[in-house]
Amino acid sequence: MKRFFTTLAVAAIISTTAVAQTFTLKSNELGGQLTNKQYANAMGFTGENKSPQLSWENAPKGTESFAVTIYDMDAPSGSGFWHWVVFNIPANVHELKSGAGDATKNLIPEGAIQSNTDMGAPGFVGAAPPVGPAHGYLITVYALSKKLELDKNAGPAFVGFNMHFLTLSKASLIVYGKK
Repeated sequence: MKRFFTTLAVAAIISTTAVAQTFTLKSNELGGQLTNKQYANAMGFTGENKSPQLSWENAPKGTESFAVTIYDMDAPSGSGFWHWVVFNIPANVHELKSGAGDATKNLIPEGAIQSNTDMGAPGFVGAAPPVGPAHGYLITVYALSKKLELDKNAGPAFVGFNMHFLTLSKASLIVYGKK
């Protein structure tokens, strides 16, 4: 009987350890809703147009770089709306600070590239959902097996296509925003 409980305890520890080591994305700024920082300062919004603070942990073995995207799944475009695309984040970096998406301030890690959003320019573009139901914003970090051989002029769909073949794992948050 003692052996049974010892085996059960070891199994519990192993399974808890396995769960605790999953690739995880977090934000100190975001809960379930966007804050005023992440809204645009346009189209009837008075937001700060700042990308959120993001951090991740427990990347899989073999990760050579990371990419981060923010995508409005509910934009009335027929194809959603890409608010931020940043890739070639070095493998030793595990956080993007609040406001790192401002392409003019050079706050992203050295070597990382912010490519074009659906606004046609690199950097973060704040949320501006039209009146109606809340929009879901999918924030994803990708662990990649190598760096992407693309530049800042690459469009979001093309970056996504290239990431597809190099993704070892990904972790996401969904936050909501509404006018």
